[in-house]
Amino acid sequence: MKFLRPRFLLIIFLFLGAAYLLIAFNLSYSDGSRAGYIQKFSQKGWICKTYEGELAMTTVPGVAPVLWGFSVWDKRVADDLSKVMGKRVILHYKEYRYLPTTCFGETDYFVDRVEIQE
Repeated sequence: MKFLRPRFLLIIFLFLGAAYLLIAFNLSYSDGSRAGYIQKFSQKGWICKTYEGELAMTTVPGVAPVLWGFSVWDKRVADDLSKVMGKRVILHYKEYRYLPTTCFGETDYFVDRVEIQE
């Protein structure tokens, strides 16, 4: 009976870990849109390759822009972002907090849609 205890604890631990990941990836803390110019966009990482970028948000010409860091999971969205560098865009994002590692992205903000602002 004693040898079942560590196995049982391991199963409980794995179940709780899977439940945590399921909740963390399916419930976003917030979602919204931000507008600006893509200043930097690249694929980063040694093992876990993620797409990371910076959006320069300007309110008034001549004022220093506010930089907003974001991550991208979808390759199609990453390709769209690469095509619109230098144009004013609107990025729709979802914020996921408390993800366990940076393997999913270096920021809490994950862009899922890009629109070109005319």
